[in-house]
Amino acid sequence: MEAFLSSTLGVAITEIGDKTQLLALFLAARFAQKNAIVAGIFVATLLNHLVSASLGVWLAQFVSPEMVKWIVGGSFIAVGLWLLLPDKDDNPDSKWLKYGAFGATVVLFFLAEIGDKTQIATVLLAAKYQALFMVVAGSVLGLMLANVPVVYLGEMLMKKIPAKAVRIAACVLFCVLGLVTLAGRGIALG
Repeated sequence: MEAFLSSTLGVAITEIGDKTQLLALFLAARFAQKNAIVAGIFVATLLNHLVSASLGVWLAQFVSPEMVKWIVGGSFIAVGLWLLLPDKDDNPDSKWLKYGAFGATVVLFFLAEIGDKTQIATVLLAAKYQALFMVVAGSVLGLMLANVPVVYLGEMLMKKIPAKAVRIAACVLFCVLGLVTLAGRGIALG
């Protein structure tokens, strides 16, 4: 349950103000089919985070528990500090928009998640907890919790949520996770 809750909270907070959240806002402004956008976000995130978490679990099998502890703990701190940098507002490539609300969302969201903070967080959480299903379920839920309101409520929410304060809170959360991981005696791999 800890893997699920940590993944949900970590990804939800990390996603606020992220480029994929801005992408969700763009898609919601472009397409009237909000349910299709939400479904596209879910499918893209599920596929991307399933691959990411599988990679994290697989990598942890080849590294000693002590080494996983240092890699994951240090990486959590690095991701936390990375969160202090605001994302650039990359304009989605309009060639994907011809596929409609669902198709464009799946493709653009999947591509935007590659190398994204939430994808890296999912790899790290899976390596730490070795609980593929719980990490994927939590990370997908966290991403959906952060993006579904943006699709439906859009600009109103973006004006009321101070992105800088959220980035600082997410930084603190990931740095604390990193320090807690480093203070531990290792991660059980069995």
